[in-house]
Parts: sequence; structure tokens; C-alpha cells
Amino acid sequence: MDALHIAGIRFAEALQSGPPWLEKFWISVTSLADPKSVFTVCFPLAYFLDRKVGVSVLWIGLVSEWLNVVLKWFLFGERPFWWVHESGLASRELVTLRQFPVSCETGPGSPSGHCMITGAALWPLVTALTTLASRRSRSLAAKLSPFSAYALLLLAIGLSRVFVLAHFPHQVVGGILAGAALGWGLQARTLAACTSGFFIAVALALLLSSLALHSLLMAAGIDIDWSIRLATKWCSNPAWLRLDTRPFASVCRDAGSALGLGLAAAFPLHRGERLDPRQRLAGAMLALEAVQGLHRLPQPADLTLWYSTNFLKYAAGPWLVASLLPWLILSLAHPRVPPHAE
Repeated sequence: MDALHIAGIRFAEALQSGPPWLEKFWISVTSLADPKSVFTVCFPLAYFLDRKVGVSVLWIGLVSEWLNVVLKWFLFGERPFWWVHESGLASRELVTLRQFPVSCETGPGSPSGHCMITGAALWPLVTALTTLASRRSRSLAAKLSPFSAYALLLLAIGLSRVFVLAHFPHQVVGGILAGAALGWGLQARTLAACTSGFFIAVALALLLSSLALHSLLMAAGIDIDWSIRLATKWCSNPAWLRLDTRPFASVCRDAGSALGLGLAAAFPLHRGERLDPRQRLAGAMLALEAVQGLHRLPQPADLTLWYSTNFLKYAAGPWLVASLLPWLILSLAHPRVPPHAE
């Protein structure tokens, strides 16, 4: 395994030796592809493109992120920014690597969450766009363009994660393959018509099973928080350590989002009207701004309160997007057609 890690370090060195403009590009890619974007950007936009696609994006995103946390707990993957020091490589050989504000992730490294979660969550959106392109054009290039863009995006995300020292190349490859497989496997089941009880049960299951698993591993003598200590020890700037990179922050995000889908199903605030194209566009823009504004609200310093607030924010997001905003748009416009973007 050390040989694989050393090869990954050399590859990261080669990437970091590129031109300065590429540094800005890789950091932008890794920031935009943060798994939070699935919940705060991709879901609001996809929902107003097509309701079923939007729910699938969020559902697959939260399931794949929860699975990613569990895999990381069991695979004990190292991250380059701490491994290079813990292994002694930096003291034995000349290693020219730099950390960045997005480098200091605190969870284990395998598989890459950026690649796995983004790859899984975007699969239904890419499939829908491919179907749309096939209906509108006979050109093979047009039909293949959504999946070509998807593949190029995942490649760019993977390289960016190696560049910022968040992952080794093999962790990126594993994340891409796992994400594509999950996206393909999970999109087969349509969840747009599921009841509120189903989503609330899923939220409880995700939260309680994570807490139980964490407790069992700790009771078995397995140090499940080892990565947090190593990240804290080797991050070159303590200000770069973020609570939202901790595994339990992901669990709160996933359980909260599942609860939000349940709240949207339980309190729809509309009568089944359909939004016209202009209302969809307005809804997408409003949803994007509302969700982004929600997550810009300050978080408390206390760790328990921080996790609780994080959970509530992600529970509120789907209800805002799928219930409150369509009702608001319809109330202002008095349309005659149904609110769900089919």
C-alpha cells in the first residue's frame, strides 16, 4: 500500500508543478463539487426542471453520502496531506507539496466523497438530459454530450482532489466507480410518490444507525475518530479545519434532507397545479437563492448545537424547494396549471 501512496504523492507533485492558472482552476473545481452542492445547488435546479428528477437527485445524493461515510469508517483511508508526514516520507525525501484552504478534510480518505456523491447524484439528471437530447436531435454527438460532460466533470473533480492533497488517485477512481454504480442502481426506483412516513423513517434510520455503528466501533476498541486527530495535527493552518467535513456532519445533512422530503410530502401547500416554463425558471432562481441564504446563516460554536442547526437547515431546504416556493409562485401568479415540473 505504501507504494501506491508514494505514487500518489508523486502524481500530486506533478499536478502542483503546473502553471499558476491551473491552481485556481483545480481549487474552483474542488470547491464547486463539494457534496453540499448536491443539496444546495443541484437539487433546487433539478427539481424545477423536473420534479421526479429533482427528488431522485436529492435521494441518491443523501443515500450515497451516508454510504460513503460508512465505507470511510471501515476502509481507514489515509489522506495525502497527513500521510506524507505520518509515514516519514517528508523527512526522508524532498517532497514539494502545498496545502490549500480546501485540503484539510477531517474524515478518512477512501473512497472520495466528492467523486462518489457527485457521480451518483448527477446520474438521474444526466440520464434525463440524454433522453431529452435523443428526442430533440438525431445527432449522435448531441445524444452523447450529457454523458461526455459527466465523464469530463468527474475526471476534473478527481484530479482536483489529488491536486489539493485531499485524496490519493486510487481513492478517486474508487469514488468515481462507486458513484456511477450507485447512480445507475438507485435511479430505477421512483420516489417522487413516496409518503411522508417513508422519508421520516429513512431519516430516523440514517441517524440512529450511524450513532449505533459509531458506538459499537468505539466499544470494540476501534478508534473511529483517528482521522480528525491526524487532520488537526498536520493541517498547516488550523483555520482551514471545518466542522462540515466531519463524518457526522454528513450524517446530519443526509438525515435532515430525508426529513425535509418527508415534510414536503406531508405539508405540500399546493393542490397539484403545474408550473409553466417561466414559473419554473423563477422557481429555480428563487429556490437557489433561498437555499443558499439559509446555509449562509451563522452556526453556533457549541458542537452539539452546530450539528443540530446543520440538521435543521438541511431539513428546511427540501420543504422550501418542494412545497413553500411552488405555493408562493402559484399564489402570486394565480395559474391554472399544476405546480410540479413533470
